[in-house]
Amino acid sequence: MSDTRAETSSCRLCGGDVDGDERFCSRGCREIHETLGEPPEDGTDERSADATGSSAPPDDAARAFFRIDGMYSALCEAYLESIAEKREGVLEASASYVSETVRVDYDPALTSADELRVTLTTTGYTAYRREGIAGGSAEDSGDDSSETTHRSREMTGLRKRRTDDVLEMRYVVGIVFGSFLLVPYVTILYPVYLADVVDWRFLAPYEGAFATLDGLILLPLFLSVTGAVLYLSGMPLLRGAYVSLKLRRPNTQLLAAVTVVAAFAYGTVSLALGRNDVYYDLTILVAATVMAALFYEATVKRRALARLTDLTVSDVGEARLLEADGTTRTVPTERLAADDRLLVREGERIPVDGRLAEGSCTVDEAVVTGESLPVAKRAGDDAVGGSLVVSGAAVVDAADRTESSLERLTETVWDLQSATHGVGRRADRLAARATPLVVLAMGGVGAAALALGWDAPTAVTAVLAAAIVASPWALGLAAPVSVATSIQEALDRGIVVFDETVFERLREVDVVVFDKTGTLTTGEMRVLEADAPPELLRAAGALEDRAAHPAATAIRDAFSHGNDAEDGEDGANAGETTVGDGAGVPPTVREFDSHETGVEGIVDGRRVLVGHPDLFRERGWTLEDELASRAAMARENGRLPVLVGADGRASGLVVVGDEPRSEWVESLTRIQETGVEVVVLTGDDTAASAFLERRADLEVFADVPPAGKTAAIDRLAADRRVAMVGDGTNDAPALAAADLGISLGGGTALAADAADLAILGDDLAGVERAISLARAAGDRATQNLWLALSYNAIAIPVALAGLLSPLMTAGAFAVTTSLVAANASRPLLDR
Repeated sequence: MSDTRAETSSCRLCGGDVDGDERFCSRGCREIHETLGEPPEDGTDERSADATGSSAPPDDAARAFFRIDGMYSALCEAYLESIAEKREGVLEASASYVSETVRVDYDPALTSADELRVTLTTTGYTAYRREGIAGGSAEDSGDDSSETTHRSREMTGLRKRRTDDVLEMRYVVGIVFGSFLLVPYVTILYPVYLADVVDWRFLAPYEGAFATLDGLILLPLFLSVTGAVLYLSGMPLLRGAYVSLKLRRPNTQLLAAVTVVAAFAYGTVSLALGRNDVYYDLTILVAATVMAALFYEATVKRRALARLTDLTVSDVGEARLLEADGTTRTVPTERLAADDRLLVREGERIPVDGRLAEGSCTVDEAVVTGESLPVAKRAGDDAVGGSLVVSGAAVVDAADRTESSLERLTETVWDLQSATHGVGRRADRLAARATPLVVLAMGGVGAAALALGWDAPTAVTAVLAAAIVASPWALGLAAPVSVATSIQEALDRGIVVFDETVFERLREVDVVVFDKTGTLTTGEMRVLEADAPPELLRAAGALEDRAAHPAATAIRDAFSHGNDAEDGEDGANAGETTVGDGAGVPPTVREFDSHETGVEGIVDGRRVLVGHPDLFRERGWTLEDELASRAAMARENGRLPVLVGADGRASGLVVVGDEPRSEWVESLTRIQETGVEVVVLTGDDTAASAFLERRADLEVFADVPPAGKTAAIDRLAADRRVAMVGDGTNDAPALAAADLGISLGGGTALAADAADLAILGDDLAGVERAISLARAAGDRATQNLWLALSYNAIAIPVALAGLLSPLMTAGAFAVTTSLVAANASRPLLDR
């Protein structure tokens, strides 16, 4: 064992192990390196390094991942990183609001994951431990049982829902309080303000009405009610402004908070001076409207995530430990030690990486490696944790590191997510430019007031009035409303968006990378063509009924007793070889033997062999050149040829395939017509991807391992914006590494977790539809941002004309919110 390790080195592309003088672990890695060139930095691919574990914490450190509720922008990343790194024992922290994830490397002797969770639960943020694929750690739950782990997950989700419910309840209560305050505005104050501007007879009773009101009575009432509204409904807004100020990075929430606080302060000073121009209504309206937009955005996101609850999860929380006396007992995977012997039965997943100790079996490694066909395993072969045993039973000796390849893929995804910082919204970038202008306006008004010799209270109210009219608070309304309506329309079209910057980033994509299996192909094995005597096909169906791999299932379903074959895609009508009409006696199997690439047995007194052409050659059966040539042609078309024969001679061919989607050519062509380059990556061999390589306008890389896909994304992303489209767990690191990840057809839970958007329907056209939506959403967001400035376009001239009053600002508020809401509600695309 030690000699073998000494002779191994690392693949130049993905970092995987290679033997001897080889520089690459696969043909695919070599082609990617030769085609895409050297890595962007120091000969090492940053993302592929992550995938191979070079980003792991020091040996004496621990790593924890947290899901953070309450992250709204890139500001939250820097703030939470600074909070975590201030704690003793923390070595490094990295956050991403895109995935709402914080990764912390820490010294377990000085702090713990639970203490870090408490530290990160601050200033309106709520942290939850993000549990591992095998069920997390005992540190969190105090119980190693899988049942307890699942209960913990359910309780975590319940706590989060309760937190959301509490926030929404506080908001509703605050709005109720605010409505009480608006009653005197509508019944008394607004008519008073209007009477000062126009001479209408019905307003005569309101002239001077405020003079009869005692400001000392109204001040405590207005202060208490408005303060309650800000505390109950506006606290998340004020918290966002606080974080913005603390990090010195202005955003839309800061601008809205400036308007809210300025209006509140102006009203307080005015009441103290006995004046009637109090802006508590603007305080309540702006805070309530902006927070309503943020809550609406959060609600739409939760609704989108709820659409993914039916995703499959490929984790393994328990293992069946095989004792020396032959008995078994179930233990959590985190309790396994090196060389523990495990029993994995047919239909179960191998819990951890290891080596097959005895016997033979067939496993499906697609979820981890991307290989679309089952792989035969014998004693001494490596067993990949997370792969599915489809036939036989596996006795596995656990490896030195008792974790699965699937678990490492999950760790890689989380690591990439927490290191991928969010792209600032255009609204926040605009807010960063607008904030200095607002400050300049306030400073200019204050300086002018002092130069004119105004008294302090008058100067203060003038400065606050400048803030009220100059601050473009409506950007804080336009941004979340634009995001929410875009996400909702995408959801209505079967596209789930996880990150509000998706639409912005998708418009900038230069290259779309597709995985082949399950993305450009259907991902389901079925008989496409059959050319053999009917009785031989029935015999093949009877034999395959005893096997358990995708090709066997397809043959069994097509040719078992009582079934007819379906028409093949290429015009070969398998139905012409009718294998049964529901009558007669089913074939009788008296012997059965499973080979590495096929099955054999005695059926109705004849020896029947079903399998790969190589199996027929190994067994010494006669194989005509014409039949062998047809089998080779089928493989070149990306399909699986299965020969059937009897009594020492191959007599027919059954073609089984994970066939290309009918719409794949049209979909890829439409994407290319938008000016976007298309690249295909696949773990299958060159023969299986030959149908793709025949298209000169496609760059196809075959025989690429999962880590190689991540490295390819890194090479492409060196000078281009890259989107990755995949459906399986093995695609997850590449999805997370890309500038934008797209999970197709629901996929697996890990694929959806790594992606930025998921196309729920099994429809490849959804990718092109998502690109069209992104472009339309970008245009709509730009329109809404300009409409948001209509408040300032109205308020500033009114103020310069000396007509500023709460009634005028309320009117400007109504116009702005109506324009933004009406424009946002229009469909992005024609139905």
